[in-house]
Amino acid sequence: MAGFSLSNNLYYHYMSALFTPLTIRETVFQNRVWVSPMCQYQATNGHIGPWHKAHLGAFATGAPGLIMVEATGVIPEGRISIACPSIEDDAHANSFKEVIDFAHSQNVKIGIQLAHAGRKASTMRPWDDHRMATPEEGGWQATSSSATAFEGYPTPRALTIDEIKELTISFTQAAVRAVKVGFDVIEIHAAHGYLFHQFYSPLMNHRTDEYGGSYENRTRFLLETTIAIRNAIPTTTPLFVRLSASDWAEGGWDINDSVKLSTQLKELGVDLIDASSGGAIHNAKIDAKPNFQVPFATAIRNESNILTAAVGLITEPEQAESIITTGQADAVFLARAMLRNPRWAINAAEKLGVKIAWPLSLERGRTVI
Repeated sequence: MAGFSLSNNLYYHYMSALFTPLTIRETVFQNRVWVSPMCQYQATNGHIGPWHKAHLGAFATGAPGLIMVEATGVIPEGRISIACPSIEDDAHANSFKEVIDFAHSQNVKIGIQLAHAGRKASTMRPWDDHRMATPEEGGWQATSSSATAFEGYPTPRALTIDEIKELTISFTQAAVRAVKVGFDVIEIHAAHGYLFHQFYSPLMNHRTDEYGGSYENRTRFLLETTIAIRNAIPTTTPLFVRLSASDWAEGGWDINDSVKLSTQLKELGVDLIDASSGGAIHNAKIDAKPNFQVPFATAIRNESNILTAAVGLITEPEQAESIITTGQADAVFLARAMLRNPRWAINAAEKLGVKIAWPLSLERGRTVI
């Protein structure tokens, strides 16, 4: 495979699985090093500003294959915190335009994670002196599948069936706005104890109507929304879903459920499963260590026959290369490692002895290989 050089228009041959391009539908990602969505708590009334432009722009100068923008509320009340972004209307969508254009100028694809926090919504920023936002601070009444609270949070109000249907419309409209403004990828955030996860996990869903009880009922909201989004966005636009592949708790959602759901999602036109885990309960016993979530990505990839991305404590170039080379996943999402070094990808390529395209302004820093 070959890749375009921004510096001199030459083509270099890759000798690395991690730096081999990946094509999904008609979108070509220049490599398999992807930036995970990470909350920044720097938006104002849902609008991103200078911080996000610098934060996301820094990643774009580092030659990843994809930048995934953080969890973005499809409605104001879908935000995690009062300082999280939303894409509730065209004005909010347009605030991303400058970042999108810059990423594209660097041959980097950019996606957005569409979200609703459900019972984990209406918080302050993590560094504030209290957790929940009051109405005077811009807070709101959280909603969920059921009127049961996450540990330390207020009790949410259970959504009505009509409200669930309205949220499917809100997600769909947000996806259309995102594509219109230039995002290359749409990701549905259905993990980490947020709203879709609050429906499909039996630990959080205590409904007795058509959206609760059986597996089929608990997954209905996500599947209906997936169908609506896939039908509303171009056939050329990749659609991802981030799942919590396991609740890490007895009686909770598990990898077998995730394989079954991923198979259904593929049939509905989802292109890739972003395989994470946890978030349903506050005291889940998770043995977090390097590659601890990779087996989820591998199981889904092999048993559901769908592309997957691995995420979670992936920090070293050789580690990421091995995940791709051995077929454990098709791409890797990096989070904290990218916060520490937004140019992780170009550093990783050098460490692996691979010559990739660098932005012109950074060329003088390249080690000759």
